[in-house]
Amino acid sequence: MLSLRGLSKSYTMGDSVVRALDEVDLFISSNDYVAIMGPSGSGKSTLMNILGCLTGADSGSYQLEGKEVAELDDDQLAMIRNRHIGFVFQSFNLQARRTALENVMLPLRFSEVSRDEAKTRATVLLQKVGLGDRMAHRPSEMSGGQRQRVAIARALVNNPSVVLADEPTGNLDSKTSRDIMKLFDELHGSGQTIIVVTHEEDIAQHAQRIVILRDGKIGEIKEKHCEALADVTA
Repeated sequence: MLSLRGLSKSYTMGDSVVRALDEVDLFISSNDYVAIMGPSGSGKSTLMNILGCLTGADSGSYQLEGKEVAELDDDQLAMIRNRHIGFVFQSFNLQARRTALENVMLPLRFSEVSRDEAKTRATVLLQKVGLGDRMAHRPSEMSGGQRQRVAIARALVNNPSVVLADEPTGNLDSKTSRDIMKLFDELHGSGQTIIVVTHEEDIAQHAQRIVILRDGKIGEIKEKHCEALADVTA
């Protein structure tokens, strides 16, 4: 479903050129559950932004559901971000003046879904994430875990092909983090494709595969339930 081949990305910082990604190859299939790990500066945020069609690569190929992303125009990329990718961020990114229900409905404003259908979808998802009794509350009236559940419901409202979660438990305590990861596990069990960027080993252990980046390259891929470690470095 997501195929990266020879993907590279560099940034200019002052007089230096930083190679954030260096010839990365990665394939993520439907209903996969992948965690991306690596130290600061390893390239995991850059990889996440490219997977989410938020930025482009300098070279190489990124195909999403058979479409070469580099060949799409701005309108097509916006459509993919809205309809095919659900984003969950560490900072929640909820609109403060909107209720939980209104926040979840927001991505549907840019689709052909009617307001009644949008409200129905949002209501079902908020119930699914355990917030059926908090739909009229604004973010300031909810805990961090509840806000993240709203963000997850919002990410799912367009029935995306893949959910990208960037440090989704970074602002949460241990118990709430476990609850959120249990929810991701349940979503994966129901058929959702999930990619999580994290620096926490216990969070990564929920995934089927752990992709470890080092200096812009994939250094290791750990398969769950398999003791073997695939070292893909040259």
